[in-house]
Amino acid sequence: MQINVDIPDELALRLGPLQDQLPEILELGLREWNAMGQSGFSGLADVLETLANLPSSEEVLALKPSKALQQQVEHLLEKNRTMGLTTEEERWWQQYEFVEHLVRMAKAKALLKLRAS
Repeated sequence: MQINVDIPDELALRLGPLQDQLPEILELGLREWNAMGQSGFSGLADVLETLANLPSSEEVLALKPSKALQQQVEHLLEKNRTMGLTTEEERWWQQYEFVEHLVRMAKAKALLKLRAS
């Protein structure tokens, strides 16, 4: 299928060299667009933004998932046990595991820092 879209000149200049990759770019953009309304994805972004703000050791140790993120994780765990995850859900789960690993590392370092002081 072919779709014609009017876009600003600046965007057209940026996309010109990427013409062969436009379907993939659009797919990624649609995923991000759809994720904006899903609490699980925004929950991961919230965690990463908190860490990016260089919180104190105490703030790192107090970091926990939002209720919405926790519910999303529980939903995916249950779905995985009962019927399995879709490819998209599996991708999200891998992202969650990676972020959880980063948080655990940050908490371990924060605890060491507090004990040293």
